[in-house]
Amino acid sequence: MATQHSRTAARLMISPAVILLLLWMIVPLSMTLYFSFLRYNLLMPGMETWAGFDNYYYFLTDPAFFSALSNTIILVVGVLLITVIGGVALALLLDQPFWGQGVVRVLVIAPFFVMPTVSALVWKNMFMNPVNGMFAHIAKALGLQPFDFLSHAPLASIILIVAWQWLPFATLILLTALQSLDREQQEAAEMDGASVFARFIYLTVPHLTRAVTVVVLIQTIFLLGVFAEILVTTNGGPGTASTNITYLVYAQSLLNYDVGGGSAGGIVAVILANIVAIFLMRMIGKNLDA
Repeated sequence: MATQHSRTAARLMISPAVILLLLWMIVPLSMTLYFSFLRYNLLMPGMETWAGFDNYYYFLTDPAFFSALSNTIILVVGVLLITVIGGVALALLLDQPFWGQGVVRVLVIAPFFVMPTVSALVWKNMFMNPVNGMFAHIAKALGLQPFDFLSHAPLASIILIVAWQWLPFATLILLTALQSLDREQQEAAEMDGASVFARFIYLTVPHLTRAVTVVVLIQTIFLLGVFAEILVTTNGGPGTASTNITYLVYAQSLLNYDVGGGSAGGIVAVILANIVAIFLMRMIGKNLDA
């Protein structure tokens, strides 16, 4: 009886926070769903009419949608490959004892705390600028023609910028997992004559599997909503070369003033993100049960 009363009291105390969270999520989502069925142009307030599923049809059949969808997939996969492989490499490096290890760890983790807008501005103006950027000066010093990254390789440039931001997160998670690896197993394998490569493949990689799965899940959820880096650097261009789903929704809603079409795109983006999240959660569940 006492346990039941304590559970009831706990539910009552946590209920205000749960209700506030639900309202914070449900109200905007409900308004977006409602607007998605309207012909609602910001330039013509008060002229809204019912559109049914027309907004969804036009959004899903727009050639820009397929371009944005493929760019979103390439962006997520590209950043995940760089951060997972680079995170494992950096975690192995930082796990070794060396002078100044604490300072190096802080420096490696620091980019994760830089705001996306600031990070994009730094990369755009200080590194990738074809006239005054650091890469341009290096190219000139080597006798090469400076390369305009944001014009000729916009999506690859954004992948590089976003990966630089998320690499510290992957490194931190993988380093924590690496430090829990049983040293006695490694020493026993080394005494049995196992090479460094064999110890990495048969001991380190299986031990890091769960940590890698967590990194993939968390980063994927956030990478589906990358926006600031695109807005600051390329504005989705040239054309739609660097437009993802999030930026396409923004362009439809606020650049084309089509709130109905943008809201329909937002609902489509939410559905796609939930499908990906459910798939990844099931994958994590299988890995944890294994």
